[in-house]
Amino acid sequence: MIAFLARRLGMMVLVLTGLVTVTFLMTQVLPGDPARAAAGRNATAEQVEAVRRRLGLDEPVPAQFADYVGRVLHGDLGTSVFTQRPVVDDIAQTLPSSIELVLAAMAVNIVVAVPLGVLSAYRRGRAADLAARLVALLGAAVPVFWLGLILQLLLSAQWNLLPLTGHLGFDSEVLRRTGMTTVDALLAGDLAAFGDALRHLVLPAVTLAASYIAVVTRTLRSTMISALDADYITLARATGASEWRVVVSHGLRNALVPTSTILGMQLGWMLGSTVLVESIFGRTGIGAYSVTAVLQNDLYAVIGAVLVIGVVFVAANFAVDLVQLWLNPRLRGEGRRARRGGAPATADAGGPA
Repeated sequence: MIAFLARRLGMMVLVLTGLVTVTFLMTQVLPGDPARAAAGRNATAEQVEAVRRRLGLDEPVPAQFADYVGRVLHGDLGTSVFTQRPVVDDIAQTLPSSIELVLAAMAVNIVVAVPLGVLSAYRRGRAADLAARLVALLGAAVPVFWLGLILQLLLSAQWNLLPLTGHLGFDSEVLRRTGMTTVDALLAGDLAAFGDALRHLVLPAVTLAASYIAVVTRTLRSTMISALDADYITLARATGASEWRVVVSHGLRNALVPTSTILGMQLGWMLGSTVLVESIFGRTGIGAYSVTAVLQNDLYAVIGAVLVIGVVFVAANFAVDLVQLWLNPRLRGEGRRARRGGAPATADAGGPA
């Protein structure tokens, strides 16, 4: 287990190093002068040169890279031209809302996709299998912006079931503590505001999750079919285990190992996909912040957003590795097998857990 975690931590360091390098290269290859961007549009030539010297942009590229790495390690991502605030403060203000939306969308994704995948595999070739695959395919085929607008038109404007935009209604207010409206409402003990925040979260979460449900459903269906055809499933049935225990405890638990890898990657993809959803539903978040930064040619804000989304993506994948460690006991005994000269287990390995 220690060897498995050490390898994953090593990979995290390598990926984060590559991410910092790529974001630094963005400052070198993207159109525009970083000193001009940092000084502002109305800055004079003397002010731009002063900013260039202050940021070390007149130094050789290796020296600039070393300075950039040092500033990133100290949490300094520059100053936003648009808000005139440190980029890290802007992101700290917007990121929790996006994480709240992504977690809600991931919950919708799992609640819908896992039962669909299991049902499709268990009833393969039958009407239930076809219906489950059609539902998943429909969610993937519909464009996100179109689905969001249709949901707003039907469920908000015509049937008045759910709020149209925003985080809270006009008559609700919650003291900001974490930046996640639902969590802040719970911390304040305001159940009415919590329900209101949850209702505002439903449509954005469903819209964001729709296109990811098909991937999880099809992946889980494929791995579940392999698991249900395995010898240990036949053995479990022969021992008299109930069908529920055979399917869920033996089949689903093993099928979830490769599926959890997909879910971890989707967590990062969803954070990058909040751009459209937050714009449609009028939510503040890192997606809407990134759009504003691009439109305002706010170089440091763009780079900061890319860097933070990348870090969240890497952290999510490490969390998935920990989940796989729990799902697959063979990974926990990897070090002992290696010392005995056996073949190591892989994170995506199937077979009985």
